[in-house]
Amino acid sequence: MNRRGIEFSLVQVDPGLWQSQFRIGEIVTTGKTKTSLKGMAARRVQQQIDRELNKPGDLNHGQPDSAGTPDAS
Repeated sequence: MNRRGIEFSLVQVDPGLWQSQFRIGEIVTTGKTKTSLKGMAARRVQQQIDRELNKPGDLNHGQPDSAGTPDAS
């Protein structure tokens, strides 16, 4: 499956228990969620991917760029 360019897998390991995995850059994230519906499990993984992509990470907020002006991000 794919969310915003990030491939993720979702496998039912027991009735009502799903295991997921995705990679953003070099970081692999795994997790489990309890639900009987595959669609709900997929939605939860998609929300987790969205949260990870929205994290500021290593951005240089307020730091001068190469031209000496603060960046706009």
